[in-house]
Amino acid sequence: MLIIPVKDGENIDRALKRFKRKFDRTKTMRNLRERKQFTKPSVTRRREVQKAAYIQGLRDKENI
Repeated sequence: MLIIPVKDGENIDRALKRFKRKFDRTKTMRNLRERKQFTKPSVTRRREVQKAAYIQGLRDKENI
C-alpha cells in the first residue's frame, strides 16, 4: 500500500501528482498486464535476446 503524507496547507493536486509518480515507479500496472496472459519462458528469453541484439545494433551504428 502506498502512503503519501500530505502536509498542512499542501495543494491536493501536488499530493496527487506525488502519488501518481510513486505508483508508476512501483510498476503495478505493468505487472498486472503481464499476468493477464501467460508467456512461455522460451518466448520471454527470445524477446530478451532480440531486444539485446537491437540495442547492440544501435550502439554499433552510433560508434561508426
